[in-house]
Amino acid sequence: MRSAVIYIVAVLVANLTATWFLHFPIFGQVAVGTFVFGFTFTQRDRMHAKGRRFVYTVIAITAALSALLSVLGQVPPRIILASVIAIVLAETADTEVYQRLLAKSWWHRVLTSNAVSIPLDSIFFNVVAFAGVAGFPPTVILSIIFGEIVVKTLVGAVSAFWRGRESDRPVSDRASA
Repeated sequence: MRSAVIYIVAVLVANLTATWFLHFPIFGQVAVGTFVFGFTFTQRDRMHAKGRRFVYTVIAITAALSALLSVLGQVPPRIILASVIAIVLAETADTEVYQRLLAKSWWHRVLTSNAVSIPLDSIFFNVVAFAGVAGFPPTVILSIIFGEIVVKTLVGAVSAFWRGRESDRPVSDRASA
């Protein structure tokens, strides 16, 4: 349950900070929320111990709470629309890849599912959130996408290492232990 709470809070904080950018000379602009959002991938992967239905329930709750941020005027609607689309597409892809790898090690499941979901999330979120917005020409959006993929991958890997030590066995091995 702790992973679900961390996941929900991280997505909401990422949405609230999605338009605050930091500039990095190596890989361009990155939203502050990207650093927080990088944790969501590992938290979602940890929720798989409770089953696919639980994961999808938490994703749906998170999407609804994200929409509420917009209704309350805390986040621009384009950011929430982008977030919900990215969550539905990337998180579904990640969940399905992860579920097919339950017999593999924690690292194999996490790295493979993240390799699918991180680029999907970064592309869909940024195109929907920033395409056509003044100050975000295509080159800037591409820079943001690239920077987000790098940061989310690094944060996700650190989070997986930190949170994954007890999860290094395949799910089927843990269930029989």
